[in-house]
Amino acid sequence: MSSKVRTKQPNSRHCFACGVENTYGLGMTFYEIGVGRVIAEYSVPDVYQGYPGVVHGGIVFTMLDEVLGRVTMVGDPAKFTMTAKVEVRFRKPVPTGEPLQIHGKVDRRRGRFSFATAELRLADGSIAAEAKGMMAEVPDQTMDSEQLEALGWKVYPD
Repeated sequence: MSSKVRTKQPNSRHCFACGVENTYGLGMTFYEIGVGRVIAEYSVPDVYQGYPGVVHGGIVFTMLDEVLGRVTMVGDPAKFTMTAKVEVRFRKPVPTGEPLQIHGKVDRRRGRFSFATAELRLADGSIAAEAKGMMAEVPDQTMDSEQLEALGWKVYPD
């Protein structure tokens, strides 16, 4: 667990990564741990394995990609971005059923683009996968409270 102050970010109802009502999704939660920084703690169930006991690479990518997007909304949870470009480096197998931490941070912003990095760390603290991404603000998107409510975009209790 991180010793820093943590502020829980909103989840939606149906998002694959964070949806609280998506029975096929990951159901991850995300916490802001400083300016432009996010952490998620998660243990991947066996149902998302590729090889026995090893998380499928697409799920590893999904977790990293979600953190890349989450860091762009620190301080403004209605600011949505989409992945414009991402590069992932898989360093070692990610085991199912073990505690993981996914860390992300914004490195810089330019116009409507944010450049961010993410790391997936194993229980021993070693880096199993990392990503660099360019996230684009969704054009002309300012979500009002009704639209956010329709998404189910809110902080759900733990």
